[in-house]
Amino acid sequence: MMSRQQAFDLTRPRFKNKNLFKHVLAVEAVMKELAIVLKQPVDLWGLTGLLHDFDYEETAQIPERHTLVTAELLKDYDVPMEVIHAIKCHNNMAEKKSLLDKALYAADPVTGLIVAATLMHPDKKLNSVDTEFVMRRFKEKSFARGANREQILTCSTLDLEIETFIGHSISAMQKISDDLGL
Repeated sequence: MMSRQQAFDLTRPRFKNKNLFKHVLAVEAVMKELAIVLKQPVDLWGLTGLLHDFDYEETAQIPERHTLVTAELLKDYDVPMEVIHAIKCHNNMAEKKSLLDKALYAADPVTGLIVAATLMHPDKKLNSVDTEFVMRRFKEKSFARGANREQILTCSTLDLEIETFIGHSISAMQKISDDLGL
């Protein structure tokens, strides 16, 4: 299986937008945390998070190709098929069957919600944000509209309540707050 360092080295140059790269780092962190909570393979889940938007910048104008280009680009690398399948699932290009598929689908938008909540916090520091603060923002429909609430709520398919899911996601992102610049 591709190592984390190999995936990082392959992924980093693909992002001209540093905030998009920070997003994949945040999703990687959340996926690793969820793997621990759900007793799943941490490296595999982290790899899925790190690679999930591999083609994002090149498919931005053709969203119906997002994740399909990733599948094509990664076929020559040692990336497990279950990772490719989960990546396709997060853009609804494959049926979500496994815990990995469902976790990535829920984890992707929650990172955006947490970043947006952090940026509106008085000190703009991720370490100052807690579940209650993010949950208040979650309930505000006009806040961070790009963070799909229905998609985040699919955390229930992982047998996680929304508050628990958000709490784990915050904790994961706080561990890499310096990398995220928050």
